[in-house]
Amino acid sequence: VTVDLTDPTQTSELAAGKWTGRASAKTLLKNLRRRWEHRKISNLQYLIHLNTLAGRSYNDLTQYPVFPWVLSDYTSETLDLSDPSVYRDLSKPMGAQDPKRAEQYKKRFVEWVEPDEERPTPRFHYATHYSSAAYVTFFLLRLEPFTSAHVQLQGGKFDHADRLFSSVAETWQSASRGSLADVKELTPEFYYMPDFLLNVNSLDLGSGRSGTSLGDVELPPWAHGSADEFVRKMRQALESEHVSAHLHEWVDLIFGFRQHGPAAEEALNVFHHLTYEGAVDVDAITDPVERMSTVAQILNFGQTPTQLFDKPHPPRGPASDAGAPRTRVRLCVDPC
Repeated sequence: VTVDLTDPTQTSELAAGKWTGRASAKTLLKNLRRRWEHRKISNLQYLIHLNTLAGRSYNDLTQYPVFPWVLSDYTSETLDLSDPSVYRDLSKPMGAQDPKRAEQYKKRFVEWVEPDEERPTPRFHYATHYSSAAYVTFFLLRLEPFTSAHVQLQGGKFDHADRLFSSVAETWQSASRGSLADVKELTPEFYYMPDFLLNVNSLDLGSGRSGTSLGDVELPPWAHGSADEFVRKMRQALESEHVSAHLHEWVDLIFGFRQHGPAAEEALNVFHHLTYEGAVDVDAITDPVERMSTVAQILNFGQTPTQLFDKPHPPRGPASDAGAPRTRVRLCVDPC
């Protein structure tokens, strides 16, 4: 069975989560991987396709597509994308970006004490997740239908202003080193849709501790106050040679062999067991209260994507790969 991934009909169906089944998922995944390795599709396209094949959907906040932070510098006046130091370490999960915080997660895992002997919980590094409905509405708060979804999740009102998405730099700081409860990754919109950074609907989001009313998201200095420029730089970073050389390592963590088992333990990448597909048979739980609690935790606290690869993902081929097209960065409404 072959799949023509140059056919716009087929690729748009895949990106929209409406694949018609003209090829097995295994064959499709193999062809996608090869096209990415040979630079026939962009990094963004590849991640969108992997998310779709792993069960992620723009129509489900609890299983929304997940994208990586690729930059680590959100405070400089200028951004040199040829400098490796401005990038995040894609071989490590967010919880391991900072060595000191990583040691605390390791300690939690090693010194885990079972709280309930009758219903044992497998040890884990993280009690929270890198993707959840709350995180999606956190980032996309300023756009509908995410505004309404956020208000619903918060019991009919906006969360306190100090807990809303107000600054890219502060959010990176929290997710990469500032809080043991925060290891969130990004949504795809960071790489193609500047609108979510602007308070285009003039929402009354309240005021933070400084007394300043929340409006547009505070951008890094290198964006020069422009949401378009911020997204353009983010997309350039995503398609850069540095990220192209290391993206397979992040794929191993999220969709691949470092998602489960000893490899996940070694990579500091173990989450609460209920976030993993097939970890519990909800239908077999007879206690209605326990069943409701389990379902609520699965829906609200994050779900790990379906595992797509059980072996190390091969790296992308060199830019000189024969026939490799030059990736052009452009802004578009849809994930182009």
